[in-house]
Amino acid sequence: MGRHDSGRGWYGKAVGAALGVALLAGGASVWTAQAGTGAPPAAKAPATAAPRTPARPVDASIAHASDAGPRGLNLTIDDGPDPTWTPQVLELLRKHRVKATFCMVGPQAKAYPDLVKKVVAAGHRLCDHSVSHDTAMDKKSPAYQKQQILDAERMITEASGGVRPMYYRAPGGAFTPYSRGLAADRGMRPLGWNVDSKDFQRPGAATMVETVGRELRNGPTILFHDAGGDRTQTVAALRRLLPQLLSQGYEFGFPVR
Repeated sequence: MGRHDSGRGWYGKAVGAALGVALLAGGASVWTAQAGTGAPPAAKAPATAAPRTPARPVDASIAHASDAGPRGLNLTIDDGPDPTWTPQVLELLRKHRVKATFCMVGPQAKAYPDLVKKVVAAGHRLCDHSVSHDTAMDKKSPAYQKQQILDAERMITEASGGVRPMYYRAPGGAFTPYSRGLAADRGMRPLGWNVDSKDFQRPGAATMVETVGRELRNGPTILFHDAGGDRTQTVAALRRLLPQLLSQGYEFGFPVR
């Protein structure tokens, strides 16, 4: 997501709530299901979503382009998963047959592993969005950056059932040469964005749709959020935007690797 100062407050609360849910609810549901208590097994991810392979180094430059060609777009969804908003976003994506990249915060993934598995099972891709969503990561030590990136990678991979994130997006775009290199060595392409919907500011769904349409000339990677507060406007904007862009001949793909 962009550098929103107000984001730090919500995230501090979200992390505490997420960790609490992970310890109380997660232990009573997901882990007992894996232990064979009769709960249905998690859906397996399609091979096209994110391969269960060891990390292979990728390009350390920040990706902006789409693999879907000259009319390709990349829809990226940040800060989740969230039990209220992520299912609504997933339903819209399913309805319009659109694939997206979900940039997940580590503790959120740990708290809601069922949602991480649903994202993967639907053919979407995962992205590491750090542990603490610290938009000043680029001012911190390499040791801190390493902890933020690798701990989140582990949380997301465990929550998904073994599917590793394919990208790393620094909170607020706070990349450093070190963080880009570290992520790339772990097989996670650094991921930027070209179009900021500004949904974090909640300007109204119509304004978000207009913003995306106006800024598409900047490039194909669009930024939205499925956590961090009330995302009613985000869902409403996507409900209008997805069929509109498809009718204009755009195709949704994934960021280049």
